[in-house]
Amino acid sequence: MYYIKLNQDLKNDINYLEIEDSEKVSYAKIFLNLGGSLQELILNQHHIIKDLHPLTYDNTYASSILFPFANRIADGSYIYEEKPYQFEINLKAENNALHGLIYNKTFQIVSQKTTNNYAEVTLRYQEKQLHTKGFPYNYSIDIKYTLTSDNLDLNVTVKNTDTKAFPFTLGWHPYFNSTDLFKSSVHFDSNKKVLFDQRNITVGINQIEMDNKFLIENQSLDDCFVLNSNKISFETPSYNFVLTSSEKECFLQLYTPPHANTIAIEPTTGISDSFNNKIGLKTLQPNCEYGIHWNLKINEFN
Repeated sequence: MYYIKLNQDLKNDINYLEIEDSEKVSYAKIFLNLGGSLQELILNQHHIIKDLHPLTYDNTYASSILFPFANRIADGSYIYEEKPYQFEINLKAENNALHGLIYNKTFQIVSQKTTNNYAEVTLRYQEKQLHTKGFPYNYSIDIKYTLTSDNLDLNVTVKNTDTKAFPFTLGWHPYFNSTDLFKSSVHFDSNKKVLFDQRNITVGINQIEMDNKFLIENQSLDDCFVLNSNKISFETPSYNFVLTSSEKECFLQLYTPPHANTIAIEPTTGISDSFNNKIGLKTLQPNCEYGIHWNLKINEFN
């Protein structure tokens, strides 16, 4: 049987959910105050997402949902329908806006369900204040997590509750743990790599030749690839998983943080500076919805 428990950390002013089965095979910890982000994940008794201490959430954006844009916007500025907009610069070292607007919002529990085989919870954030000059629109975001013994489903639904259309991209920013990252690999199909300048802003896309098996070894990564397939695999000495997306136009960001045996494997619908270069950029009309489904499944073990 699965259980969902709401906890309050009054000292740190944090509310979080714990989802667990009675056999302690799978477990998820979701922070409502941190954008409804998944901060811990165990599947088939493998601890694949862990706390990144001493790194902090405001520096890592660990497992956050990235909306209305993934990655960076150069100088935080863009033009949409011939009108200029300005996001807050939250990455001052690069003078860029980074990872959107909802990573630090508080989500509310909309529904929850537990059975013998799975648990699911739906969280919602509604923007009604029009407080940002960079994105002055009303919208709502639903995040639904479904947990089984070997599987995590993540469904994100964006609804435009405004009277005007708006541009957007979406992403997920999970960091995965490996017992030995040097001996781990990421498998994906790509023949295009995004080129960045010194501020990590897109300046072009290069054709590349690479095997589907990307060996991590001792590489320091902050790289983005255009995917030919919606399937990404991660192989480690202790577990393997497959991450799939419902979106046909997919991009993959790989990043190694200053934390041992950890890698961010980030599926996104757009790339750095997408509000300006339009790569992966989507438009959502008033009263319309866009949904994306990411599925993570442990499918075999070494």
